[in-house]
Amino acid sequence: MLLSTTREDHLVAWLAALAIAIHVLESALPSPIPGVKPGLANVITVLALVMFGWRVAAWVSLLRVLAGSLLTGTFLSPTFLLSLSGAAASLAALLVAHALVGQRLSPLGLCVLAAMAHMLGQFAIAYALIIPHPALLNLLPVLLSAALLFGLVTGTMAARIYRQHPAVST
Repeated sequence: MLLSTTREDHLVAWLAALAIAIHVLESALPSPIPGVKPGLANVITVLALVMFGWRVAAWVSLLRVLAGSLLTGTFLSPTFLLSLSGAAASLAALLVAHALVGQRLSPLGLCVLAAMAHMLGQFAIAYALIIPHPALLNLLPVLLSAALLFGLVTGTMAARIYRQHPAVST
């Protein structure tokens, strides 16, 4: 039996492969604070959202987390759980923002929102399941500051790419 694929399937596969490659390369970067990474693969997710819609962005994000964890050897580990919770929180925030304001929120704004939501999602799971200690709350301002900084960086990248390649129809 031959499975038929659509143009959207090919688009998701291509974008997910790009996001997975970035995710794997980024996992090799040293981090001064555990769990703090630039989130460069988020650029692909946000561009998928603004250029191709919510469904493509959700598939790209979820496939990145799943395949990225398989390739880095973290599948079903606490790292995977944190990555998945961050991606889910980020996708939820992007869905709400996109539904409420649509294209009026720029790729820069979406990346900042996604980075902050991602960090909050990871922090909530870390606090609830991994380190349920009140002292962990002292890290939250540092983590959210890092998320804001990296959200601005990835958002600037996404905005620049989007200006060069505006909306493309699927």
